Amino acid sequence: MSRGRELLSSGQRAPNFVLPSTPDQHVALSDLRGGPVVLAFYPADWSPVCGDQMALYQAVLPEFARYNAIPVGISVDGAWCHRAFAEDRAIRFPLLSDFHPKGEVARRYGAYSDDDGVAERALYVVDPEGVVFWSDLSPRGLNPGADGILNALEALSAERKGAQMRPDADRDADIAEQVAGRREANQARRDGLEDETP
Repeated sequence: MSRGRELLSSGQRAPNFVLPSTPDQHVALSDLRGGPVVLAFYPADWSPVCGDQMALYQAVLPEFARYNAIPVGISVDGAWCHRAFAEDRAIRFPLLSDFHPKGEVARRYGAYSDDDGVAERALYVVDPEGVVFWSDLSPRGLNPGADGILNALEALSAERKGAQMRPDADRDADIAEQVAGRREANQARRDGLEDETP
């Protein structure tokens, strides 16, 4: 990684972005406000470590749901590549394409390697208001696992005294429904703000 860049720190506002989740659909970070968001930047679909990392996050979706957290994978692969990868690995959470302009979002998060044109293995937990709570950078050849993320979500929950952070732990939430619900709530909030403008 070109060391001129550093990950964003706790307390910094997470830069908003809009990236393709499929060839014809997009996800904006601002659409996901209202609960924690886990951003998992990774180098490439189909690489062994990345495949294992994303499959692990799929397996621990119920743990993320305990904190009302939505995971999002981001790499420079195209939307069609993400689609095939997600279908092959049975990944149901959004995989976003930072393909064009290549790595623009990863650059804004200090998670892009100019040396070889891929995202680094960087993790973020963004709080419900869109502020970075935790970040971590791992070597490309190492699966960072989920413990750091879960510890950060637990700390965020404790800091907020559990307010709006821990829905029914037994709830089997569908990630697509969570994304759609937050998107609708945030759009309604934006519409309400526009109605109040004189």
